[in-house]
Amino acid sequence: MPAPAQSSFPHVVFMGVAGCGKSSLAAAVAKRLNMTLIEGDDFHSASNRQKMNRGIALTDADRAGWLDALGDQLHQAPQAAVLTCSALKASYRDRLRRAAPGLRFVFMDLSREQALVRVKSRPAHFFNPSLIDSQFATLQSPEDEVGVLKVNACDAPAVLCEQVVAWLVANNAKSE
Repeated sequence: MPAPAQSSFPHVVFMGVAGCGKSSLAAAVAKRLNMTLIEGDDFHSASNRQKMNRGIALTDADRAGWLDALGDQLHQAPQAAVLTCSALKASYRDRLRRAAPGLRFVFMDLSREQALVRVKSRPAHFFNPSLIDSQFATLQSPEDEVGVLKVNACDAPAVLCEQVVAWLVANNAKSE
């Protein structure tokens, strides 16, 4: 069965702690379903990037403008889009849901140890590995929220892409 036209899908956020693979999986799914990709990291302010680079965890106030910008991107997207955003707290996810009703989330779950190994392997990225513990301390699991798919971020990328595409197609068929 072919996938429905991309405009019929809801927006979807690929979320989780740093190093979980949000950008890679979101790009693969966006390409597969011909959806718009919004890279959340591109919308961080220079001051937020500097803080994270120095190992200073962002506060709710630091994230407010970033979340508003991401919500605007979703709201303004003319067709279905995938967004990468840590979305660590329920209040952050609710903020994004207000901007894009029907929003779905793919929660990319992995252990602290796995996240640390991955973040340390990307030295050119602005995110300081010392912040991994603060990410896990901030994370409020979305597992009991509506419209959330939890995946094992350590599964093979091709397996994850198929799992997400199947979920989006199945959920799209239920809502039609």
